[in-house]
Amino acid sequence: MSLSAPFFLDKSDTASWKALNGLSLKVKEATAAAGLETRLIELLNVRISQINGCSFCLDMHARLALEAGETTQRLAVLTAWRETSLFSELEAAALSVAEAATVLPDSETRIAELAASRQVLDDAQFSAIQWAAIAMNAFNRVSILSQHPVRPRSN
Repeated sequence: MSLSAPFFLDKSDTASWKALNGLSLKVKEATAAAGLETRLIELLNVRISQINGCSFCLDMHARLALEAGETTQRLAVLTAWRETSLFSELEAAALSVAEAATVLPDSETRIAELAASRQVLDDAQFSAIQWAAIAMNAFNRVSILSQHPVRPRSN
């Protein structure tokens, strides 16, 4: 095997990959139990993948967001979500939590961002969004390190 060829972590240690997928299923249950729509979770997955620069996950989750009812306009402005009025208070709070979990800004900024989000989100939502961000960040890292390719689609 060439040292420059991709090394697929998901194929090399299937037990760890299955465990990560198991976490993802539990997170999906938690987000549903917290009343968070699939469309919102996919929006968060896109934003996290934008921050991390994961092309594979961006491709997948943008498609899943559209399938869940997200609009192309909101996806197009997602990197500047704070500058628009296109996102609800709940969505803005969720995006803020997801960004804090992904960027891990200095503690003062992180605490302020999370505290502001707590004014909007209940405990179950706050917890589920953080777990969703943790899981998506893990998937991003697996795909980035594995160099998962983005394959052309007809749509």
